[in-house]
Amino acid sequence: MTNHGPAVQDFYPDDFSHCAGCGRLNTHGRHFKTRRDGDETVTRFTPSTHDTAVPGFVYGGLIAALVDCHAMATASAAALQAAEKAIGEVPSPRFVTASLKVDFLKPTPVGVELEARGRIKERSERKAIVEVTVSADGVVTARGDVIAVAMPASMTQR
Repeated sequence: MTNHGPAVQDFYPDDFSHCAGCGRLNTHGRHFKTRRDGDETVTRFTPSTHDTAVPGFVYGGLIAALVDCHAMATASAAALQAAEKAIGEVPSPRFVTASLKVDFLKPTPVGVELEARGRIKERSERKAIVEVTVSADGVVTARGDVIAVAMPASMTQR
């Protein structure tokens, strides 16, 4: 497992880099970073005490945001791979969430590094179905099934 190599989110076009979860240009964001790890993708993030739902445990909305952002970046990495491009070689294509389902399997502790792992279950040119697991200290605490779609033109025109 590596935390090296370029992150998908670092190559999103500037106009689309303001996400509260992964946007590199959002000064108040979480700055999730997704990298390839073999046939999967990985994001590591350590929640702090202000990410608390009840003392000692992470707020579920933060976990859902981690699953969401990680899935969008996984879809982007898959699109780059299909185009035979490496992360960072060209701008990362932007995907948006069409469906997000998160199952919370166990309470997730605060202050422990979380690891989100994603894999593509199905992919076409415009859509990807991504499976994500979130682990804390090697224990899977949440699982997500996400449908990512290529950002529609209506979101790129202002």
